Amino acid sequence: MKVSARNTLKATVKKIVVGSVNTEVTLELAPGVEITSIITKASAEALQLSEGKQAYAVN
Repeated sequence: MKVSARNTLKATVKKIVVGSVNTEVTLELAPGVEITSIITKASAEALQLSEGKQAYAVN
């Protein structure tokens, strides 16, 4: 995977809330350290996100 962003944070998917258009994804970076992002439902499906799966937050 190649990206031009300077910050990539390795995390574990902690929680997924699927809406009609968007999906709220909570990632746990370390115990007690979380970030939440809103992405399109289509993107969440394409990324095959699921709780417990490893993911990267890119900023």
